[in-house]
Amino acid sequence: MEIKATDIKNLREKTGAGMMDCKKALVEAEGDFALAERKLKEWGLAGVAKRAGRATNEGRVFIAESADAIAVVEIACETDFVCRNDDFIAGGDRMAKLALEKGYGSTNDELEAIVKDMASVIKENITLKSVTLVKAGAAEYVHSYVHGEGKLAVVVKMKSDKAEAFKNAEVTGFVHDLALHVAAFRPMFVDQSRIGADWIKEQQEIFQKQVEGDEKMAGKPAKVIEGILAGKLKKLMSEICLVDQGFVKDEKQTVAAVMASVAKAAGAQLSVVDYAYVKVGDNQ
Repeated sequence: MEIKATDIKNLREKTGAGMMDCKKALVEAEGDFALAERKLKEWGLAGVAKRAGRATNEGRVFIAESADAIAVVEIACETDFVCRNDDFIAGGDRMAKLALEKGYGSTNDELEAIVKDMASVIKENITLKSVTLVKAGAAEYVHSYVHGEGKLAVVVKMKSDKAEAFKNAEVTGFVHDLALHVAAFRPMFVDQSRIGADWIKEQQEIFQKQVEGDEKMAGKPAKVIEGILAGKLKKLMSEICLVDQGFVKDEKQTVAAVMASVAKAAGAQLSVVDYAYVKVGDNQ
């Protein structure tokens, strides 16, 4: 008999079991919703929904890579023990590979179904927190770094005027170090051109309030106040923009300066296109 997609969806929402399991149960129950629900319970697959409200403060980030793309999947769970569970790791790896193969850059029903199946096997609340896909275009290069046991992942996307530059060991070594830098300092923007006018305005208003509340600033000329405010904004922007930060391996030089030096040695131009920073717990 024909099983309606809406019935599968409703059974899944009620029991928390995987979509394929719900369909199988409905087929065996010949469309009888109550009987299908009982079958899922008998199979031990209907307990996921009861665990859905429990906190998922632990988790792991999984990565899959090809020559021109990297997929990052973040999955949360209740306990650190589950992060090292073979079924959890296998499921996460499978989802990352699927995201890479099919070009998924966000959560969807197919990935959510795998999570539900994992939860039904592991017997713990497990949730899909984020899916990120970074693709390299012409003369671009992507590189990933995973910290610890998958608690943090960084993907850096670079561009050059010469594609062969990314065959240079010094260049690829710099890109790896840049990924380490992002992991350590977590910049907010690549460079100052990426900062929106509204964000800048908000920071200026904050600094204005700070200056107005500082007794030491009382009576100072407007020009002096303007200079102080401009200085505060400039300092902040240099601290939060990747290319303006002190490089992780030599903080006396900015990332931009080190990148320029590496590019010159390689006989090419280099620029940071973008980066992705995925840390377990950030999407709680």
